[in-house]
Order: sequence, then structure tokens, then C-alpha cells
Amino acid sequence: MISVFGSANMDLVAYVSKAPKLGETVTGHRFRTVPGGKGANQAIAAARAGGEVAFLGAVGDDGFGAEMRSTLAEAGVEVRGLRQVPGPSGIAHIVVDDDGANSIIVVPGANGTITGPSGEDLAAIAGSSALLLQLELPMGAVVAAAQAGRVAGVPVFLTPAPAQQLPAELLEAVTTLVPNEHEAAAITGVEEPQAALDALLELVEEAVITLGADGALYGSRSGERLRVPAVKVDAVDTTAAGDTFVGALAVAHTERMGPADALTFAAVAAALSVQREGASTSMPTRREIEDALG
Repeated sequence: MISVFGSANMDLVAYVSKAPKLGETVTGHRFRTVPGGKGANQAIAAARAGGEVAFLGAVGDDGFGAEMRSTLAEAGVEVRGLRQVPGPSGIAHIVVDDDGANSIIVVPGANGTITGPSGEDLAAIAGSSALLLQLELPMGAVVAAAQAGRVAGVPVFLTPAPAQQLPAELLEAVTTLVPNEHEAAAITGVEEPQAALDALLELVEEAVITLGADGALYGSRSGERLRVPAVKVDAVDTTAAGDTFVGALAVAHTERMGPADALTFAAVAAALSVQREGASTSMPTRREIEDALG
């Protein structure tokens, strides 16, 4: 079982020809609501990629919360650990331009009420084959969950987004850090990806830096280094590409794929996702991934 301790948001997505600058108003050509949040996205991505997945998090007592619970369950994610709290669910306001690039504002809502893993969460984490974490919950809760995973001997995957400096106690508990190149630079102060990878490996056992259209870099303290190219596609919406990559990577890890095969599996899943609109709605099934792999 892959446990995902993280955020669930309703994505409010506006599609525009060109994203507005500060102080500018533009007219969009479409709007939609899509269940998302980095935690829920990774859970759905992992489930669709063939993993057995449990989601641990919170939603509000509003319509968005009910819809997110239903979406997770329909994707095959176990939702007994998804608590309901009074007040609004988390939301993300997303602007997507005609090139598929996006900008995002997150309002935590119910996610902000999670101060740490509950007793039930701790039991679920201890029984997991992998734990996925992100930074859309309060930092103290993320640290506590990571430490619980580490103590239980569970591999801990962290997506350090939104980008910020990470406390030492969190890094000490992380097995695999999966930043994009901007997040890697924010953590290390190093812009060049290969040098940033070297710097990350002073902090964690294993790291993967995703580079968008340039693929991904992998390194471990054992000395292994890999560069996996991205699959060349025409992107429609890149909103959930990183979450799709991490969810698929976790599935590959639990199936004991080697690093090269695991990264290729994740890269193909991400490439399929960017060819569709939305976050959770864009994530490919296991059959689609395997068909694309040939």
C-alpha cells in the first residue's frame, strides 16, 4: 500500500490566451472546476498507474469536499483516512495559457487544519510500502509524517512544492527527494541542475530533479547517476505533470523496478498527462502507460 499524506484542493481553472501580468485584466475563454491538490493528485496518479493507494488528509464540510472524496474513491484510492472538518475545503486558482504553462494560487482551507498525523494516520504509514509527501500541509505535520515513515522503515518520497527552505529534521527523514529544477535551486542555492543534484545528495539519500521537456536527472549516494529524456509531445496543460511523475515513480518503486526503468515509466506517465486538460482528469491508466512504453 502506498500512503499519501497530503493536500486535497478543488482546482478552479481559467484558460487564457496569455496569462495576465500584475495589475492586468485579461478575458479567458473557458473555466472549469477539477478536483486536485498535490496530495490528491499524487494519490490518483499512483492508483491509475496500478498502485494500491490510501489517502490521508482533510476536506471541508462543503460541496467541494464531497466531490473530492468521491473523485478519489472512484479512482480506486482508499479514503477512510480522509477526514472532514468544519469550514471550506482547500482550493487552487490556476491560470493556464495557450502554451500549456500555468500559474497557481493555493488557499489551504481544510488542509491547514492538519497539525500532524492522527493515530490512524500513523498506523497507515507504518504499514505502507511507500509514503508520499508534499508541502501543501503545515510543515510540522509533514515533518511528523516523514519521521513516522522513517522510524517504520518506510521509503519517504517528498515533493518540495511549493518551493521553500526545508528543515533539517525533514530532510533527515526523506529517502527520495523529487524537486523540479526551480525547487532544487531554491533548496540548494545552485542553478545548474547537475550541480544542484550533487548538492541535494549531501542532504538526502536519493534525488530526482524533473526538468520538464528536458527529462529528469537521478542520483543516489551510492554514486549512480542517470539522465532520462522526456517523451516529446505537444503539451496542452502541464498542471499535474509533476504529480503524475511522482505517483508513477512510487508505483515503480514498490514494484522494484530499477532506477532507469522506474524513471522511464514515470516520464511516460507524465508525458501522457500533459496532453490532456486538468489535474486529476489528465492522469493515465496503467494500460495507457504500458501501451506507450511499447
